[in-house]
Amino acid sequence: MKLFKREDYLKRIRGFYHDDGMIKVLTGVRRCGKSCLMQTIVQELRASGIQDDHIAYFDLDAYGFRKVTSPDNLEKLIEPYLQLDGMKYLFIDEIQNVNNFEEVINEFRNEGGFSIFITGSNSYLLSGELATKLTGRYIDFEIQTLSFKEFCDMKRFLGQSVNTNVAFELDDYIMCGGFPKALDYLTMEDKRVYTRALIQEIFEKDIRSRVKVKNFLTFTQVRDYLINNFGATTSINNIVRALKTQQNIVVKRETVARYIQILEDAKIITKCSRFDVKSKKVLRGEQKYYLSDLSFYFALNTDNRINYGPVLENIVYSYAKSKGYSISVGKIGTFECDFILRDSQMAYAYVQVAMTIMNDLATEDREYRPFEISRDNYPKYLLTRNDPIQKRNGVIHANIPEFMLEDGLFN
Repeated sequence: MKLFKREDYLKRIRGFYHDDGMIKVLTGVRRCGKSCLMQTIVQELRASGIQDDHIAYFDLDAYGFRKVTSPDNLEKLIEPYLQLDGMKYLFIDEIQNVNNFEEVINEFRNEGGFSIFITGSNSYLLSGELATKLTGRYIDFEIQTLSFKEFCDMKRFLGQSVNTNVAFELDDYIMCGGFPKALDYLTMEDKRVYTRALIQEIFEKDIRSRVKVKNFLTFTQVRDYLINNFGATTSINNIVRALKTQQNIVVKRETVARYIQILEDAKIITKCSRFDVKSKKVLRGEQKYYLSDLSFYFALNTDNRINYGPVLENIVYSYAKSKGYSISVGKIGTFECDFILRDSQMAYAYVQVAMTIMNDLATEDREYRPFEISRDNYPKYLLTRNDPIQKRNGVIHANIPEFMLEDGLFN
């Protein structure tokens, strides 16, 4: 089977293909493409000369493996490979289906000779025993849904047309979202039916069956509040007040905090903390939350109008995460910068995101102001939707579609 290659992730994982000391953990929201990515790794191993009998691939959601829910059953699946000489490659998809799977993974890692790859639909598989027993012995590769460039490339891969006007294609990406399977459906309504079904699957398989939520109605209200207000600065107190005034729901701060953590663990939302540039410290209190995929918003709302402010921020945020950057909302004096990015070499970059700065000097000045009061020499980017490119004070101005299609990096 021919698979769409997600090179951004493959090039970060390839250096660990033959490492039997580190467990490779692929996390991400359900249906973001983790399984296909793991199958792509298998294909690359085969192409490099690894024999099929040295590759063990178990999809625990597939027919024939659904009864594999205990450590003993999982152990029996893997044991025959102990007889083989040389490196063995073990792939386990949806490993969280096995209770106490950590014991088995730890056992076969210690046996040696196994390069282990596991996936799960949420971050629960990085809690408990795996985190305590394997501290420093696993690597978490967080997989995003398709970036804009991947969205266009996968459409071509599937034989679908891509609009030559990249701004219009970006709007299509915004409305459709980045779940790979959604590209199989031709109408917007079918895509949204798929996304709504996926949301239900996430709440049934990744939340309701694994977490005790006493009041599911209140939980749903918290979920909808965060989805509907993605990209907005908020706090637990804000949510508590909004539920009381808008829904007449009284809920404790501790309960809201727990519900937010559940949504983060299920990879539905991601918290973007605020960072003070001067003190180099993370600030507490108000935070921003971004969606793992924009289709969550449009599938749950009937309004098709695009509020480009938070939408473009969400796209840039997800894109930066797919490139491996650490991301914060930046506080520069009394001003705020949309994002401060840090790469693996501890180099920083500043990013402002705006729908447009055309024909509005006040908006232009507001977007440039955080850059102009910054006294360091880190790169500074202003990203817009479809503006004429301008030059001002050394700031790199680019339009989001072209920047992403050209695989731009913030450095």
